[in-house]
Order: sequence, then C-alpha cells, then structure tokens
Amino acid sequence: MKGAKDMTRGNPFVLLSGFAFSLLIGNVFQQLYTFVDTMIVGKYLGVTALAALGATEWLVFVMFGCVQGITQGFSISMAKRFGSHNEEELKKDMGGSLLLCLVLSILFTGFGIILCKPVLAWLHTPQDMIGMAQIYLRTLYGGVCISFCYNILAAFLRAAGDSRTPLIAVSLAAVCNIVLDFLFVVILHLGVFGAAFATLLSQMLSAVCCLWAVRTGGFALPGRADFRIRPERLCQLLCLGLPMGLQNVITGLGGVAVQSVINSFGTIFVAGFTAANKLYGLLETAAVSYSYAVVSYTGQNAGAGDYERVRKGLGAACVLGVVTSLFMSFIMLTFGDPILRCFLSGEEKVLMQTLEIGCTFLKILAAFFWLLYLLYIVRACVQGMGNTVLPMCSSFLQLFMRVG
Repeated sequence: MKGAKDMTRGNPFVLLSGFAFSLLIGNVFQQLYTFVDTMIVGKYLGVTALAALGATEWLVFVMFGCVQGITQGFSISMAKRFGSHNEEELKKDMGGSLLLCLVLSILFTGFGIILCKPVLAWLHTPQDMIGMAQIYLRTLYGGVCISFCYNILAAFLRAAGDSRTPLIAVSLAAVCNIVLDFLFVVILHLGVFGAAFATLLSQMLSAVCCLWAVRTGGFALPGRADFRIRPERLCQLLCLGLPMGLQNVITGLGGVAVQSVINSFGTIFVAGFTAANKLYGLLETAAVSYSYAVVSYTGQNAGAGDYERVRKGLGAACVLGVVTSLFMSFIMLTFGDPILRCFLSGEEKVLMQTLEIGCTFLKILAAFFWLLYLLYIVRACVQGMGNTVLPMCSSFLQLFMRVG
C-alpha cells in the first residue's frame, strides 16, 4: 500500500516522532480553521461577534470531538488488522465503519440543529450575541456528515501508518478556509454564517483529498460484500468508537460547564477567554498528534502481539510529550500578549481588560501543560490496546473536577 507504514519494525522513538510530526503539522492547519475564523471575526465584526463564537466553542467541541473520537475508535480495529496483515477483515472493518458513520451523521445533525437554541439559553448566553451564536452553530451542525466523511477516511489512512496524506489534505483545506473567510466575511459581509460556511467547504475539500488517496493508493478497498450489515462486527466497532466519542463529549461537557460560568461575567470576559482559548487549542495540537500516533503504533504492535514494543513506544512518547509541552508553555508565557492582540479590536479600555483576562488564563495553563500531554499519551496507549472504557472513565473524573 502506497503511503502506508509498518510500525511493528524500527526504532519506536524515530517512528513515533516522524509519524507524529506529520500529524502535528496537519492538526495545526486543522486548528487554523477556527483560529482564522475567530481572528477575522474579531477584527472585522467586533468583540460581540468574537464572544458569540467563544460561546459556541465547547458546543462545537462536543459534537465534532465526538465525531473524531468515534472514528478514531474505529481505526483501532483497522490498525490491528493492518498489523496482523489480515486484509479481508480490514476491508470488512472499513465497510462497517462507513455504514455506522452514515447513520450517526444523520442522527447527530438532527439533534444538533434542534437542541442548539435551548442549550445556548441554558448556558446563560448574553442576549446581544445569542442570535449570532445560534447561526454559527446550526451552520456547522448542518455539515456533520462532511466531518464524519473526512475523519473516517483520515482514520483509515492513519491506521495504515499514512500520516502524510491527511497532512496534505488538511493543509490545502486550511489555505482554502483562509481565502473563503476573507471572501465570505470581509468582502460579501455574510457575518458569522460566512465563517462557518467557509469551514464546511474547506473540510469538504480535505475529505475529497483523502478519498482520492484511498482510491488510488493501493489500499485494500471494501467491496459490496464488505458493506453487508453484520451485527456482531458493528457492535465490536461501536464498543471501540462510542467510548472514545463519549470521552470527548464528557471533556466537552466539562468545558460547557465552565463556559456557562464564563458567560455570566459578560461579553468582555467571554471575549478574553475565547482569544486565549484559541491559542491554547493551537498549542494543544501536538498532544493530540502524539495521541493519534500512539494509537496507531500501539494498535499495530498489539495486533502483531509484540507488547514489549508497546512499552518502549509509550516511554518514547512520554519523553517527546514532556519536552514539547515545556516549549509550548514557553510560547504562552513569552508571546501570549502579542498573539492575543491579533484577535482583538475596539476601544483601548475594553482591549486592555480583555487582554488581562486572556493573559491570566494562559499563565495558569502554562504551569500544568505537561500533565495534559502525559494524559493524552498514556490514554492513547490504553486505547490502542483495545481498552476504550477505562479512558472514558478517566474522562468522568475530569468532568467532576472541572465542574467542581
């Protein structure tokens, strides 16, 4: 298979760092979707529009984090099939995963569009921005099927050790998103709807790129027989995918609880938190990349029955994570203020109040960033060995702590 990588051989540190680097660049570009949305909205539509996007941030994460988690869970089974060189079972896993993604995308879209308005009201979203927040959310939720399509195709490629193609796909999409943001928001004056619509069109481009790579890269493509409904296989895939999706939902609900409190402090506080959280999200991408790499590495080696390599890979990933997190903390502490200014416009007094809130948030995050990286890595290793329930339970503990 062109672009695939066998991670059952070679130095674990070199394999993980190389694989994660491609994922990191790709995830950075993927973060640019919302990063650029927020920056352009803040600069051209003002603090209220910026706060509206901030008020939806965790609700967006709940939905699309669930999509990412579910598809990543499906990839665990595919990585094991790839590691054991069982091509027929790999194709059946792919067919079953696509069927489940189709059904889930319909359910998620319906529930998301119906529930977004009452949920925004329940979160005490200020009246001056609830309308814009609702438009932004409903537009994104309307494109859940696009997110499922991209994420399952990218998950399949990563399971086979190909981190290069998702990188190319998401890089092209990020450039497209920047261009469309300027077109829809700055030139056509479509407001927050334009920012959300640009994101959906860009993600559609990344899905098309991944589909092209799967069809032309010599991968084991599922045939008609592989799409047959097999209840036992579908249940196995759901047992891997749903706990990982629920894990992200639980994390998101903790954020929603925090967002509810933040919303009660008014528009300026929400804007400062939003700007800082965007930088935090960008710097968190390395942790997400390491977790994807560890899941694929662990899945392939567990499929091959080599658990000693799993142990060595976990140690190498932890070293990478701690070193990277210290560098990211340095960026937050040193360059936080000038970066936050890129998101903000308006009166000097309002600007300084917003900056103070954002910089305080970043300082606290920087002190504990290394723990976040270790959490992502260790949890991914457990998931890669096929246990997605224990990491989900750890997310419940996170939720209780965060709400408290």
